Amino acid sequence: MKAEIKYIELKSGFGDSGPAWIGLIEYSKSGQTVYFNDMALKKLKNFGISGNHFDIETGEEYWISGVKKNGQDRHWAGGGKIMIDEEIIEDYLELVDFGIIEKKYFDLVNINKNFDKTRFGNMENETGEIPIPERNEYYKWFWDNNRRKLIKE
Repeated sequence: MKAEIKYIELKSGFGDSGPAWIGLIEYSKSGQTVYFNDMALKKLKNFGISGNHFDIETGEEYWISGVKKNGQDRHWAGGGKIMIDEEIIEDYLELVDFGIIEKKYFDLVNINKNFDKTRFGNMENETGEIPIPERNEYYKWFWDNNRRKLIKE
């Protein structure tokens, strides 16, 4: 799997000021799924409200892009510190036009890179029923246009 340094920002519920990271991502064989920090972020076929990928476990939308040389990765209307993986700082500084990580713009974090990616494939391929115990009703779910859909039976 090909690994690259990318900018990742949570868009669902936050607009342009969601939690953001700069870290090393891995692509699936097809290139349609990005693995990052114990998440599988699948490319949206039709762009979402403000994201271009979604988490296959939660449905939350994320924006993923390359890092900008000037360090201005956040949307102009957004704000907040960006979390950057401690292990990639030297590689990141080679990509940008500045030589130090300023603490007022970045928080240094350890991003989880060692997780089981096979569980996401299993999750996407499973079918079944989701019981709603308080009502004794059952919902079936399926994948449609990269979204998990529920139908009541």
